[in-house]
Amino acid sequence: MRNFLVLLLLIVFGCSKVPISGRRQVSLIPEKELITMSQSQYATFLSTVNVIENTDQARLVEKVGLNISNAVNMYMENHGKLNRIKGFDWEFKLVNDQTVNAWCMPGGKICVYTGILDITQDETGLAVVMGHEVAHAIARHGNERMSKGLLTQMGGIALSVALSSKGSETQQLFQEAYGMGSGISGLAFSRKNELESDKLGLVFMELAGYDASKAPDFWKRMASNGEQPPEFLSTHPSDERRISKINEFLLSETFRKHTKY
Repeated sequence: MRNFLVLLLLIVFGCSKVPISGRRQVSLIPEKELITMSQSQYATFLSTVNVIENTDQARLVEKVGLNISNAVNMYMENHGKLNRIKGFDWEFKLVNDQTVNAWCMPGGKICVYTGILDITQDETGLAVVMGHEVAHAIARHGNERMSKGLLTQMGGIALSVALSSKGSETQQLFQEAYGMGSGISGLAFSRKNELESDKLGLVFMELAGYDASKAPDFWKRMASNGEQPPEFLSTHPSDERRISKINEFLLSETFRKHTKY
């Protein structure tokens, strides 16, 4: 009974709303903890890969990243949500890897792989990808995933112990939630999270000065990049559904409301 009450209190006080979508989520882990963990993971990852610097492509990644992050900062300030990006220290790196991937960790640590650049094709296409990945961090999807894992595996009493000690269980859940392969081509996030990140990413890229109506073109190119399993076999939405939802959102009052200043 006591464990049940602890869990109930954790869920009640751990609920928050995702910006733009307004969806309620359970985020039990302090973002400060995750940002600290991500800084270590990010540094370790960069030490094991070939980071490309001082090339046109690397400079483009930096440019788009700065534009998106400035738009996010402005949005959060204007909507009284600066707490969402508290502790963020934006970094944008291009990694020499032909995997079609990109990801953003808590605190704004972003990697784009060279393998996705043939599909992004231009600055706008890259803005679609980086806006989407930044949206995962702003929506705290990894925190949500880790919180559910902690509740399932450890229960209320063990939860506080795990967070205070950063034990091996917490580290493992972090790896699963923010695995380096869990970006644009990974399977870490649910379909609900993916579609939500699409929406937030469209707002962020539009606010950054990019034409969000071009986003479906990028996802069509992704669809033609290779065969994908049926939606029920994947945590990612099907390309057709994703493009349909993007077009629907672009015409919505929510999109217009959040992209006007």
